[in-house]
Amino acid sequence: MIYQFSLKDTNQYKKEYPHHVAIIMDGNRRWAYKKRKMSIFGHQEGFQAVKKAVKFSIVNNIKILTLYTFSSENWTRSKFEVNGLMKLFFFALETEIFNLKKYNIKLNIIGDKTCFETTLQNKINEAEIETMHHNGLILNIAANYGGRWDIIQSVKKIISKVQRGDLKINEIKEDTFSQCLSTSHLLPVDLVIRTGGEKRISNFLLWQIAYAELYFTDVLWPDFNQHIFQHAIDFFISRERRFGGGTDIHQENFFKK
Repeated sequence: MIYQFSLKDTNQYKKEYPHHVAIIMDGNRRWAYKKRKMSIFGHQEGFQAVKKAVKFSIVNNIKILTLYTFSSENWTRSKFEVNGLMKLFFFALETEIFNLKKYNIKLNIIGDKTCFETTLQNKINEAEIETMHHNGLILNIAANYGGRWDIIQSVKKIISKVQRGDLKINEIKEDTFSQCLSTSHLLPVDLVIRTGGEKRISNFLLWQIAYAELYFTDVLWPDFNQHIFQHAIDFFISRERRFGGGTDIHQENFFKK
């Protein structure tokens, strides 16, 4: 089992490390096709890669890990594949609750859960309740999630507050909007990792990644491991984060001449 490790091996927290890492886990189906297997086989192997990412996050004191597991657009895939993904989701929730408790992991599922079958919704609620008081790694699973959906539901919440008289229009700020998103309880995303070779965001955390560093790798998700994760972290550490401010060093040197 991938979770079998000692927390005594945990590195001392490095301030350069990202607090919140979000991963677009792409490439499960292509990985399976290369091996002449059905797509669900790739998703099953991708689940093993999830456990590796969780282990790395705990060992390296990353506070928040958000994984894009099922987008709101994924419903358009074949019924067979979608059913397989739902069964895998249920299986993961049922079998990993022991490890979530053992390693003090807090589980959050973000996305529109109303589209899932009642049995899956109940299993999600059960896992979230059982881990809600944990104060270790916060593991967010984005399931039936879309960045546009998140923005729209945030707008609806704000409109409701205005209509009730709890909020005035001139009081609406960026923080007001952020507090109505599904990630309102989280720190901003510092690093986005996308596997599978594509270089796009795919409707993931559109508001939340405004100042995140973006790391793309050709590695397919089932092949993702701690070495690739570390390479992404090293990339993040090498970046100079200005958050839209700061001085252009080339411009500064020009005016010194």
